[in-house]
Amino acid sequence: MAVSPLTAIEVMRDAPVIPVIVLSDPAHAVPLARALVAGGIRMLEVTLRTPVALACIEAIAKEVPEAVVGAGTVRSASDAQASALAGARFAVSPGYTHNVGKACRDLGLPLLPGVATGSEIMAAQEDGYTELKFFPAMQAGGIPMLTAWQGPFGDVKFCPTGGVSAANAQEFLSLSNVACVGGSWITPASAIAQGDWARITGLAKEAAALRRG
Repeated sequence: MAVSPLTAIEVMRDAPVIPVIVLSDPAHAVPLARALVAGGIRMLEVTLRTPVALACIEAIAKEVPEAVVGAGTVRSASDAQASALAGARFAVSPGYTHNVGKACRDLGLPLLPGVATGSEIMAAQEDGYTELKFFPAMQAGGIPMLTAWQGPFGDVKFCPTGGVSAANAQEFLSLSNVACVGGSWITPASAIAQGDWARITGLAKEAAALRRG
């Protein structure tokens, strides 16, 4: 079944939070995705940090059609290609290079490139990217940095990730240049390991109810 193409801003606007997911067992992928969707979170970033990440992306893409699975920690053109082949519908990178940007564009894969400085924002913008991941958000300046960027980069929307939690997500989301946040608190490793999908659905519901500025 063909799926309609996405844009980066659609990925960011779907829900206030994009979960940053690390999976070490493919058997957890489908029930986790279903638990998140049940809580109102459809955009799922499965990071390429484990050997089974691509298998997890493929399982979610095939078995949970109501979810929109993406690949995180995309660091090369080959990462982007493998992710697209597995069924990823968007990509998230910890930094930005022209090669990664071109690969994702050639694949029709919406990309949220990681940036931490003004120069990196400008490099991404030169290649046509205006929806960016601010990473690592807390370590790179947090809310004061995003506030400072509202002037020179008023046309950019950010997804702060890295140190964002249930405690501070609302403060980030109140900023006009923040379209969503990324975080792992919705999918705690302990809940995944225990198969506590009800807990994850509850966390997803709380995240989905956060307000944006």
